[in-house]
Amino acid sequence: MSAANTAESADFRGPLDITRAATVVLDAESTVIGWSPAAAELLGYEPAEALGRPLSAFLSVHPVGGTPPAAAAEASGVPEASGVSGAPASTGIGPPSLVDNEIHVAHARDGRELLVATATCPLPGGAADRGPGAPDRILVAAEVGGLRHWESRIALLQGLATQSPVGLAIYDTDLRLTWCNTAYEREIGQPLAAFRGKRADELYAGGSFVTPGYPQTLDGVMHQVLETGEPVLDLNFRAQQPSDPGRDHLWSCSYYRLEDAHGHVFGVCEDAFDVTDRYRVQERLALLVEAGRRIGTVLDVATTAEEIAEVAVPDFAATVRVDVTRAAMTGETAAVGSAADMSLLRVADRSEPGAATPDPGLPDPALRDADRPDPGGPDPGLPDDPGRPGPGVPGPGLLDSGGPETGPPDPGVADPGPLDSADAEGGSRGVPGAAGSRDGDRHSYPPVTYPPGSPQHRSLSSGGLVLDEGTLVVPLRAGGGILGLVTFDRCAGPDASGRPPAPDRATTFDNGEVALADELAARAAVCIDNARRYTRERTASLALQRQLLPHHLPPQSAVRTAYRYLPADDVTGVGGDWFDVIPLSGTRVGLVVGDVVGHGLQAAATMGRLRTSVRAFAQLDMAPDELLTRLDDLVGQPAEEPPDAYGGAVETYDVTTGATCLYAVYDPVSRRCVMARAGHLPPAVVDPDGAVSFPDLPAGPPLGLGGLPFESMEFELPVGSLLALFTDGLVEARDHDISHGLDTLGRVLADRSASLEELCDRAVSELVPDGTSADDTALLLVRTRELDAERVAHWELSAEAVSVGRARELATGQLEAWGLEELVFATQLVVSELVTNAVRYAGGPLGLRLIRDRTLVCEVADTGHTSPHLRHSAEDDEGGRGLFIVAQLVQRWGTRYTPTGKTIWTEQALPPADGG
Repeated sequence: MSAANTAESADFRGPLDITRAATVVLDAESTVIGWSPAAAELLGYEPAEALGRPLSAFLSVHPVGGTPPAAAAEASGVPEASGVSGAPASTGIGPPSLVDNEIHVAHARDGRELLVATATCPLPGGAADRGPGAPDRILVAAEVGGLRHWESRIALLQGLATQSPVGLAIYDTDLRLTWCNTAYEREIGQPLAAFRGKRADELYAGGSFVTPGYPQTLDGVMHQVLETGEPVLDLNFRAQQPSDPGRDHLWSCSYYRLEDAHGHVFGVCEDAFDVTDRYRVQERLALLVEAGRRIGTVLDVATTAEEIAEVAVPDFAATVRVDVTRAAMTGETAAVGSAADMSLLRVADRSEPGAATPDPGLPDPALRDADRPDPGGPDPGLPDDPGRPGPGVPGPGLLDSGGPETGPPDPGVADPGPLDSADAEGGSRGVPGAAGSRDGDRHSYPPVTYPPGSPQHRSLSSGGLVLDEGTLVVPLRAGGGILGLVTFDRCAGPDASGRPPAPDRATTFDNGEVALADELAARAAVCIDNARRYTRERTASLALQRQLLPHHLPPQSAVRTAYRYLPADDVTGVGGDWFDVIPLSGTRVGLVVGDVVGHGLQAAATMGRLRTSVRAFAQLDMAPDELLTRLDDLVGQPAEEPPDAYGGAVETYDVTTGATCLYAVYDPVSRRCVMARAGHLPPAVVDPDGAVSFPDLPAGPPLGLGGLPFESMEFELPVGSLLALFTDGLVEARDHDISHGLDTLGRVLADRSASLEELCDRAVSELVPDGTSADDTALLLVRTRELDAERVAHWELSAEAVSVGRARELATGQLEAWGLEELVFATQLVVSELVTNAVRYAGGPLGLRLIRDRTLVCEVADTGHTSPHLRHSAEDDEGGRGLFIVAQLVQRWGTRYTPTGKTIWTEQALPPADGG
């Protein structure tokens, strides 16, 4: 807008103002005796052409109605005569403000006809005293369009002053109020005369701007506008309205400088619109957005309850208490029934400073604190955890060896020399910061009981929300049941210390806030229900996993062991890592570690299936590569089952596919170790000198994929060697790659002065410093031993009948040398039967071996590949009873196949006096 247009738009003189309008001076006979420049500009006649002519030459004699002359004549069918319309003069035209003026048709010099509004002002004196040519009256005229435009501007100003909801005020250069409109008067609650001349900070004492980047006071903002001349738009000002004390309001304010026509500054104008309701709606929306962002960040009931209170205090309520049913805390189904059937626990209680209110559920804080148990003790607010281990059972967070390294010193077993004292150190060692501390750090939640008639009791009874003055109780509902209650309290009365609420705080909840609280509770209930379901599944998974993992490893003459197991964090869930130590025939031992894809109950169940299968296959004395082949075939079977095998749709994804496994067999007699792997990490091997290596085992495919065979590797382990079998959760993490983890593990295991338990603790502390990670962790440490030659006797025999008697003599002599005379008779029968079968059904040479370990092991080897079978002989059978008699005399027996044939083995219990 140009400066000229700005000046013109700021000129509020009316079109009929004599200084602007077309002015004509008439005598008593309506003859023009005066003609202004504005009249010449409007009609095109110069003064010389207009003076002396009658007024009717320029204007119609009679006023016209609302229809222009040409249109009126055309509509009536009567030609217009002398420029005078026949429309009645009483018909007004335009807005009511023009009705008092006469509307005439003006004839311009160029032939145009104009509608003009006219007004007449008689001059002083009587018309009878004036002769022709004497001034009698003055007529002013202006186009109707210009008059209407001016009237609309006047109406706008009138509306702003009296009807506008926007508060308008004008302050002089001293920032004192000089004028305001009706809306501003309503805010103040007084007429303008009562507060004219006051400063803005006096009218809104204590108020401040909350928009960043500007002065906080009214005086500061107005001074800035006066000094710079730059308007300021949409600043949010918070204060108490003088006509509504005790309640904060928010205004959107704009300021601009006022100048006169000559550019002199004489004040500043303020536009203020109350946006309190809109701001509160925005606050509620922002609170919902914040609730969606902060509530339900983890799948934990207690944490979710705390998040509800953190979001609502202090923006929505002064105090928030969250009570959750006992069933929801333990992962059980949501409670359905009356209030008497629901047991509530106080899980979250949050108040802004100085706003704590009496609690009807826990009326006596002293009794509440007295009833609260020690943090480390059991929680009376929760039932016994079904997954919590009993005495001697490892906890859910950390599964350790539970005692000294298995396999106490045995006088008949060659130990690794100076390591005995370190290995004999016992005691279960925890890992600092391990996940096992969850049970110890468990919060205790006091039970709450609400008296009848309280808002909470009424909410439980009705199942709906209850509003009681400044207290709003909303139930947490999910799946048709109640998970708990959320109590929002605005401290309508004095707080616990007797202080009244702040004067600017709302003490009740309006309808919008009740709806907001209901929405908050609904969102929180969904999160708590999800956490409850997760708690139930995790508890079941942990319980299943603890039952499927070994609680303790039996002592082995072949090795000493120590182990650690850490489940994944609460976000990831229980995983499927597992390990096992399996005693085999001939004092050998099977070592296994595996990892199942996925997490949760299905992963734990799959882990149990694989561990059971491995133990079953291992008892058949399969070689590691053959065992993995059989396991791979077993894993691949579920994928071949049709989806409707049980009459309905089943989940097609099987977490068994892709599982990894490492299986090793160590023989303490030969000190040979055979191992194979299915997609698993190779073990760490530490020789007696402390050198660490990771054998390059042939990497077979993960289980269930098929296509490639598994290969074994055999090597000799010196006495005192250390084997470390582990899962990827130990050496792989988000902050470092697997090579870094392997290097760290090797550095820890290289310490030959530490016991196995200490090595386990150090490995877990350095590789899993937080005690838990996104993947569960299994670590099995094994230190090898060797059976003393004095405890093993071996002979080679020919495949002849005389070898049976020879075998009995050799066995009897060896048992007498060992002082096991009580086992001579049974052993003679066993040796006779096994050697006789070998001579009759197999070929030579034959091998007889006796091993005195924790049991007496008797083995007969031949070159045959046919395994004997136990059967019941009929009364008329002449043979077939020998193997049945052997089975009655021994604890166990079986067949082990070798590259050159097979070995039939038996185990007998040693006499009590010779416990090994």
